[in-house]
Amino acid sequence: MSKNKVSKTSKMKKEKKNVVIVKQDKSKLIKKKASKERIHAGKLTKQEKSKKPRIVTFACNWCSYAGADLAGVSRFQYPPSLRLIRVMCAGRITPTFVLDAFSEGADGVIVSGCHFEDCHYISGSKKAEKVVNLTRKLMHLLGMDERRLRFELISAAEGQKFATVAREFTKEIKKLNEKKHCKKK
Repeated sequence: MSKNKVSKTSKMKKEKKNVVIVKQDKSKLIKKKASKERIHAGKLTKQEKSKKPRIVTFACNWCSYAGADLAGVSRFQYPPSLRLIRVMCAGRITPTFVLDAFSEGADGVIVSGCHFEDCHYISGSKKAEKVVNLTRKLMHLLGMDERRLRFELISAAEGQKFATVAREFTKEIKKLNEKKHCKKK
């Protein structure tokens, strides 16, 4: 290795910690400054939050997740604001999951399961509905807006319904965010 290359890399190492070095074509070194979004693992600024709400969706593996997959494969348009988390059964969701999602910066949460008569775990969707209702009561006690939590029953064949729910809930969350920001001013 030549002295020139060694001195360049040592200079780069001495620079700030938020510099990322990317190697291209074996000999060229390119440095890129890491943005706060990369450093903080996707956390959005207040300005970005008002434009793009973050919605966490807990989707049942057997029906709702397959419905979301069908929506994507069928190219049904829905906002990219949803973050899908696959769970084996919607009945597995606890209030802690939902409240943790909100504490981590989610603007809204959707819990989505099989139709009651089609549940692979027989009563999982009924249990999920009870948990969502309990969580809404907890949110009310904590001073949170209960409309930020939604429960939906979506089967594997309802890709269009998944896309519709995603669009409607995103619009509702955007309106709630606008009202929230107006009250603070």
